[in-house]
Amino acid sequence: MPEAYIVAAVRTAGGRKGGKLAGWHPADLAAKVLDEIVARAGADPAAIDDVILGCVVQIGEQAVNIARNAVLASSLPESVPATTIDRQCGSSQQALHFAAQAVMSGAMDVVIAGGVESMTRVPINLSVALPVKNGFGHYKSPNIEQRYPDIDFSQFLGAEMMARKYDLSRDQLDEYSYESHRKAIAATQAHVFDDEILPIEIAPANGVPAQVHAVDEGIRFDASLDAIRSVKLLAPEGRVTAASSSQIADGASACMVVNERGLAALGAKPLARIHHMSVLGHDPVIMLEAPIPATQRALRKAGLTVDDIDLFEVNEAFAPVPLAWVRETGADPAKLNVHGGAIALGHPLGSSGTKLMTTLLHALQRRGGRYGLQTMCEGGGLANVTIIERL
Repeated sequence: MPEAYIVAAVRTAGGRKGGKLAGWHPADLAAKVLDEIVARAGADPAAIDDVILGCVVQIGEQAVNIARNAVLASSLPESVPATTIDRQCGSSQQALHFAAQAVMSGAMDVVIAGGVESMTRVPINLSVALPVKNGFGHYKSPNIEQRYPDIDFSQFLGAEMMARKYDLSRDQLDEYSYESHRKAIAATQAHVFDDEILPIEIAPANGVPAQVHAVDEGIRFDASLDAIRSVKLLAPEGRVTAASSSQIADGASACMVVNERGLAALGAKPLARIHHMSVLGHDPVIMLEAPIPATQRALRKAGLTVDDIDLFEVNEAFAPVPLAWVRETGADPAKLNVHGGAIALGHPLGSSGTKLMTTLLHALQRRGGRYGLQTMCEGGGLANVTIIERL
């Protein structure tokens, strides 16, 4: 069977809600990333067999197959097809899996996988605005209500359940969150992200001159543990706060995935080989726990141990997720989210999968590591796992 290789990976810097990327239509923002990934791979645009983009809130400006709209807004020819997928927070990680499966099957040779989300222009709560029996949450059909009666499928509830199940105190969550900012600050000041970030031009507005957005806007460079500890709880007698949760963000990202024929056609050199990819369903009520059994299963299927992995990217949807994950898997905490995570850098939903992969791949290159593992919790109690081998 042909192998699947990543030959280029790029992301935008995250934009805060209402921040520097707020003026960009999501299709145009994704188009910029598509053009950049083609340029970085040195690919003939007409050689792209498909574009697969993740996007979670597919309404408003992100409706009507935003992947195709991104192609039409880019310099790619009309002949390049595109499709949009939703696996919640893991949407673009799943896009990467679908791209890899396509080139490994031999049906395609060159596929772009990526994602986009403008959480400023298309707020997440628009997708859950229908009335539900238990208040704010995902709409439940009668059959789902019968199977899970009087239960609100809520990621906020899931985060609190994780904290209690794994006996994670508020102090531990706050300390982890501070470390996320501290690591992101150190990485930014050392220019670690420069190679993976596509600078985006921001047009002048309201007297503000034109500028270039190339630094993750969510990082609080003045972050302190005391300030984080002062943030109010999200629930009475809870443990999670906004400071220990991922930040609402805008952004786009992409990876180019090819097989051996694709490598030959592009004349490209592979950066990494996709060693393993899988997805697992789990309890939709606690919802955020799935990365733990998914990682354990993935390592078994890949014939690897947790000690074989040089770097881990576990999405920081909420601080209890990576803290519980590292405890249960036995992974070395020093290898986890080494440049910070979504608590500091932001979580642009549909873009986060290939965003994390871009960061993981560049970090492996900088450190000379061999294997990297990425996983993330997803709405509905799901988790994708991807293991790559740097080449």
